[in-house]
Amino acid sequence: MATTTTTGCVSLQKSLEWCEGTSVYAGMRRRVYYISKGQIVKWPTLPRNEKTRQPTSSVYSGDFALKADAKFHYIDIVPERSQHTSDPQGDRPSQTQLNKLTLVYPGVGAEASDACAYLNNNDNVFIWQDMDGNWRVTGCEKWPTKTTVAQDNGQGATGTAGTTISVEAPDEVASPFYTGVIPAEDGDINGTAA
Repeated sequence: MATTTTTGCVSLQKSLEWCEGTSVYAGMRRRVYYISKGQIVKWPTLPRNEKTRQPTSSVYSGDFALKADAKFHYIDIVPERSQHTSDPQGDRPSQTQLNKLTLVYPGVGAEASDACAYLNNNDNVFIWQDMDGNWRVTGCEKWPTKTTVAQDNGQGATGTAGTTISVEAPDEVASPFYTGVIPAEDGDINGTAA
C-alpha cells in the first residue's frame, strides 16, 4: 500500500520478498516477436501515480493495436546464446533503464540478410518470453529503439555461423511485462498464458 510522505508525494516504495528455496530460471524462450513501431496504432500503458507520473507497476495494461493487416513477426533464436540485460542510465531525477537484447539467430542465409536490412533501419519493439513464461517488452513508445545486426560465417569445420541482433531500448522500467494479446503472423498469442 502506498503511503503519503510529509511533502505530500505518494511513496512508491514496496517490500521485495524472496522465499528461500524458490527457483529463479535464467534465460529466454526460443521465439521472439518484433514489429516496426510505425505499425502500432495504440500502445498498452503502464499504470501511473497521478501526482508524480511515475509508473506504479511494471505490468502493461491493455493491448497493442496495430494497423490493418499488420502482425508481429518472429525470430527463432538460440536461447543458450541470447539474453536480456537492463542497466541504469542518466542521473536523478531523470534516471531510466537501458534495456538490451542480444538475439542469436542460427543462420546467415538470404532471409537473415533481409532481416538485417530491415532491422538496422527501423525503430522496432520486441516481445519475448522469459523461462517462467512471462512476456516482456523491449522498446517503448517514448524513446527510439536502436537495433544493429552482425553476421558471422564462422571458421572451418568447427566454427559457428550465425546472425546476432543487438537491441538497445531506453525505458522507465526494466523490460515491462505484457499480459495482453500479441497479434502475430503465426496466430494471436494470449500474453497471460505461460
